[in-house]
Amino acid sequence: MVENKTGAAARIAIDAVNSAAPDGATLLLLTPYSMMAIYPHIYKQLSYDPFTDLMPVCMASSLVHALAVGPMAPASVKTVKDFLAWAKANPKDASYGSPAAGSTPHFLGALLGLNNGVDLKHIPYRGSTPGVVDLIGGQIASMFTPHGDFLANHKAGKLRMLATSGRQRSGFVPQIPTFIESGFPDLMVEEWFGFYGPAKTPASTIAAANAAINAALKEKSVIDSLAIQGMLPVGGTAAQMAADQKVQFDYWGPILKKIGFTAEA
Repeated sequence: MVENKTGAAARIAIDAVNSAAPDGATLLLLTPYSMMAIYPHIYKQLSYDPFTDLMPVCMASSLVHALAVGPMAPASVKTVKDFLAWAKANPKDASYGSPAAGSTPHFLGALLGLNNGVDLKHIPYRGSTPGVVDLIGGQIASMFTPHGDFLANHKAGKLRMLATSGRQRSGFVPQIPTFIESGFPDLMVEEWFGFYGPAKTPASTIAAANAAINAALKEKSVIDSLAIQGMLPVGGTAAQMAADQKVQFDYWGPILKKIGFTAEA
């Protein structure tokens, strides 16, 4: 049974799992790593410690982000470098949307501007959909968001993806170069989503849940459902998930310090 616990940028859901009995009956589902690796750097106070209050169970899926432009940017803007040149020449229109302040796409846009000396105005939305609507409508010049949210409109010619954030090109849009290929390796990000349990959940319970999730990720119906959103199955062990959470935590710390963003706790 799925119980939605919305609010406080998903921290309410995390608190609910944190306070649940460690018996495997309650899991935190499909949680982006940002809540464990980024939130500790941007919130002055968190009600949970991502390394001691929650136990990694299994990575579920991963996605890449993308930069896309809409009709506000002229047709001559075909690459990330083109976009930066246009943004520098048109500072009043140099904006980018993201699905939320404090989200990974927000920080990718901030890095693009900071590292290239271009003042890009950030416009946060409540989710990707309203931002994509404004992008297509010419209300904003560009947007960073998971590339799956661009796929339908990109294929319909209503917006143009300029680059994706993976190590390699996305199989969903193989014609679009990566940021690495485009000359911006600092924007290489592959964000994963995973399952967590409460602290002190028995190792045997974690192992059983991990095995069930890995099995589900091999089912065609699950793979196809993820593909609709531009996502790929991941899987693996709980130990691998815990190790990469620490890698991401260490990676984002200095970047967020450079950007200087903090959120109200």
